[in-house]
Amino acid sequence: MSALSFLRATLRVACLLPLGAIAQTPAADEPVGWPSFDARFQSTYIWQYKPGFNAAYSGANSLVPGREYSNTFSATAYLGLRPWAGGEVYFNPEVGQGHPLSSVTGLGGFTNGEVTRASSDSLQYYRQRLFLRQTWNEGGTREARAADLNQLAGSVESRRTVLTVGNFSVLDVFDSNAYAKDPRRQFMNWSGMSYAAYDYAADARGFGWGAALEWYRDDWALRIGRMTGPLTPNDLPIDFDLLNHYGDQIELEHAHVLGARPGKVRLLLWRNRAVLARYADAIAWGQAHGQAPDIFQVRTSEQFKSGVGVNLEQAISSSAGVFLRAMKADGATETYAFTEVDESVAAGLSAQGTAWGRPQDTLGLMLAQNGLSADRRAYLEAGGISFFIGDGALRYQPETIFELYYSLGLAGPATLTLDYQRIHNPAYNADRGPVDVLSLRLHAEF
Repeated sequence: MSALSFLRATLRVACLLPLGAIAQTPAADEPVGWPSFDARFQSTYIWQYKPGFNAAYSGANSLVPGREYSNTFSATAYLGLRPWAGGEVYFNPEVGQGHPLSSVTGLGGFTNGEVTRASSDSLQYYRQRLFLRQTWNEGGTREARAADLNQLAGSVESRRTVLTVGNFSVLDVFDSNAYAKDPRRQFMNWSGMSYAAYDYAADARGFGWGAALEWYRDDWALRIGRMTGPLTPNDLPIDFDLLNHYGDQIELEHAHVLGARPGKVRLLLWRNRAVLARYADAIAWGQAHGQAPDIFQVRTSEQFKSGVGVNLEQAISSSAGVFLRAMKADGATETYAFTEVDESVAAGLSAQGTAWGRPQDTLGLMLAQNGLSADRRAYLEAGGISFFIGDGALRYQPETIFELYYSLGLAGPATLTLDYQRIHNPAYNADRGPVDVLSLRLHAEF
């Protein structure tokens, strides 16, 4: 899709919005009332180019060593309704299309967080979200809330309980970060949108069904949630057996002030239960049959998979901040729904262009490193193939990712982003790479 096609598609989808798309929400400093309605829209086009790189060998799921081009497009309507005091219902219809690099294979930290919407070269419609959020205010100071995507304008109290039920993403509630979260506006690499080792329960597009409960007590917040995963790992159909197959998470958050600047620290623990293959079993199967190990031959029993992570964000000026995420997962079983990563760390800086007279611009810089468990390494070294990686052999080194982006504010609600990524040891293989990826992103939001 060309940039002109992006603009045409954006206008076509925008014209499909209902006449009520003009916001009808209370002012941000008013108490939460009802009824009210809001409709917003986003559209994102990402074009990527990967030059050829050195590769001693390639396997079934290797990043293609030759030159490649890629593009993805998504357009989403964010429709919100407050049917009663404290209650909010959100519906997000979305269309997406695209052609990802190497069919989304060959990397632990993939280069484009939008590729989960790119299931076809033609536009595909789907329901992205449909959920209810109920807030019970319980005192404390009142905080104004401006209207935003899936957020009606109004206010909440610093002591409150919030229940979210329905079809949404784990990342809508857990693992927030002001500087590294949204691949449509911030870092594009998967390592910047969440913990790369966070194998959170979701379908192939990153969404599921479930519930999350949040308790806010001034500077503290506690969140718990259970979500559906896929019927089979990394697939689109959902397994609704939430009593037996699920993804659980619990997160503790504390807001603080350091050097007169705000910041937050979050501790996240998660555990999945599903029918998953164990790498040790796959290796044993391969040895018994005189073949390469194969996870698809030993996916026969229910397994647990878990991890723990720390997430920090800290403002260092009125227009800049830093972030750090680090996570360790057990790595004994195959990937359930996200990345081929068992341990991850990512740190970076985000700065608005106020210092150089461009307050509508943003500069971002990130360095990330992803690693594998001993079991997954042994599986790949023996020639095993998994969902996203598998070169037929492996000389292991951690995968390191550098990303630099500059988002240029255009007239109206649009931004143009230039992005550069350099990846050493793609798919943890020192016999391949490094890889350079150049990206152009057009994003409109209103």
